[in-house]
Amino acid sequence: MTDAREKRKLARERLRRLRALAKLRKLQEKTAARASKAPQPEPSAQLQRPKQQPAEPALLETEIGTSQRNELRQLEINALERDIVELSNLTDPSDSSAGEIKRIRGEVEELKRDFYAHLDSWQRVQLARHPQRPYTDDFIRLLFENFSEIHGDRNFADDPALITGMARFHGKPVLIVGNQKGRDTKQRVARNFGQAKPEGYRKALRAMRVAAKFRRPIFVFVDTPGAYPGIDAEERGQAEAIARNIRDISRLPVPILVAITGEGGSGGALAIAIGDRVLMLENSIYSVISPEGCASIMWRDATKAEMAADALKITAPDLLRLKLIDEIVPEPRGGAHLDHAATAKLLDQVLSRELEELSRLSPDELLHQRYDKFRHMGQFFV
Repeated sequence: MTDAREKRKLARERLRRLRALAKLRKLQEKTAARASKAPQPEPSAQLQRPKQQPAEPALLETEIGTSQRNELRQLEINALERDIVELSNLTDPSDSSAGEIKRIRGEVEELKRDFYAHLDSWQRVQLARHPQRPYTDDFIRLLFENFSEIHGDRNFADDPALITGMARFHGKPVLIVGNQKGRDTKQRVARNFGQAKPEGYRKALRAMRVAAKFRRPIFVFVDTPGAYPGIDAEERGQAEAIARNIRDISRLPVPILVAITGEGGSGGALAIAIGDRVLMLENSIYSVISPEGCASIMWRDATKAEMAADALKITAPDLLRLKLIDEIVPEPRGGAHLDHAATAKLLDQVLSRELEELSRLSPDELLHQRYDKFRHMGQFFV
């Protein structure tokens, strides 16, 4: 019982610190809101002030501090959950302390909801790259039946970084195309970390043409940091393969549904992401460049990746607001990496609904809508 009391005491202390962090965050938000509403000084007053140093380093320090606080808060929540499980195992359900444990569990759940509702861009980048996130082969296993893989581009070789194959989705024959990163080091090296080479994009296009010939819808799962940038890929025409895919996929007269499940990096993602519906999992990202690459170009400093992630607007809510995607698919609380089956179930509902809508359209209507969709992207810059 002494151990149980100590654990309860530790849990209460952690909960107290989490409440203090939550109050501090709300206070910071109120302070920032008041500062934004405060009247700006007159130009003459600004001229009379002594010259100050640029505020960029201080801003960076503040952002890094916020990120560290969020990480500590997540660790505290995880520790609290472990303590609750241990306490539940040590406590008799009929004991008076069971009610207290139930109350603490409810407060932890409330803290979790608050925490995951206020993730910043860099935290979503980390979740999108989580090594336990579901990959294409996981979605094939959970959503489809009778999968038969297609290999090779009939020109150079097979690319294991891209999976293609025929399957059945709720009894309907479909084609699946998706990136595959691999779980452990051996698999990642074999899959080239999900970075496709020209033969991978040509394999995908070959399979998509076969699907179009037999009027089979196409499901695309995107999770790649980008196309492979090696010399061998450039020698075999990486840019040409990506450009050809973008052109030819846009002309296929069958429904194409794209789901960004993790990272959607640059042309490597766009080469297979030309679809009638582009969906994003809640904690996935879709960007023209990685935050680290952007920071290296803009500030000559890859450590400013957090600032770049926020500036790039790469999260699902940002892209939906900019009308670059069609819908956000929610994830289980804590992220897709915690429950693959629940993630697949949520995605299945959206894919089924969208496929049913697209199946009602004629090939000409599909092509016309697809052209209008991509033609009108980016008009907010005009």
